[in-house]
Amino acid sequence: MTLRPSVAVIGVGAMGQALVLGLLRAGWEPSDLSLCVRRPGRLEDLARLTAASVGLDPRAAVEGKEVVVISVKPRDIGPLLASLAGSINRDQLVLTFAAGVPTGVFESQLDGVPVVRAMPNTPALVGQAVTAMAAGLHTHPVHLEKARAVLGAVGDVQLLDESLLDAVTAVSGTGPAYVFLLAEALTEAAIREGLPRDVAETFVNQTVRGAGHLLTDTPLSPSELRAQVTSPGGTTAAAVHILEERGFRALVEDAVRAAAQRARELGAG
Repeated sequence: MTLRPSVAVIGVGAMGQALVLGLLRAGWEPSDLSLCVRRPGRLEDLARLTAASVGLDPRAAVEGKEVVVISVKPRDIGPLLASLAGSINRDQLVLTFAAGVPTGVFESQLDGVPVVRAMPNTPALVGQAVTAMAAGLHTHPVHLEKARAVLGAVGDVQLLDESLLDAVTAVSGTGPAYVFLLAEALTEAAIREGLPRDVAETFVNQTVRGAGHLLTDTPLSPSELRAQVTSPGGTTAAAVHILEERGFRALVEDAVRAAAQRARELGAG
């Protein structure tokens, strides 16, 4: 029998909503879910979209739920945990998406409650997320099984040491933005070369999609795949030469380092 623990989702922004819709697609019933939002204007829309219970009180949302997903901004973690004091017990699991905030912050406020820290990414919207999760001090295999079941509704899940999660945030959590920025730049360059915008967007988007499939669906490494495209003296070689000459790799490394550092700063409050 498929494991489908009941779930409360506190904070239903883009990532929280992606998770909820993924759970519903994966077989969870609306009655298995309770959602908590901050803005009254979201209540009706979410109730209509999900048919789940939606409210404004986090204490009511977590009552009786096996897994409590916390998907709010890092700066809101302190006030939220204060409001939840005494409402979450050791039979429940807290699954947090807050970037940079270590499990110890939750454990210090939730006496003995098991905590799993996770970092999904926005491809969760189409069931293609890759999520890293890390176990807290009071987490046991049964809790990891529940966390994996919930996170697996929106994509692949990897168990890692918590010390690696800020790096994961900088690579996969932030990474879709790097790809989208590249797609934007390619599209604008294509337009400058004479392609109509709709044609440029079609070719760029499908190229990114196809390249992604080559990375995930073949055993070849990125360097091997790049070599297949790069004939000596050809068009790709000319383009790659410019990227390398202008410091493309160094820029990417600096961007990832900046994102990781920002994740650490967010965790430090």
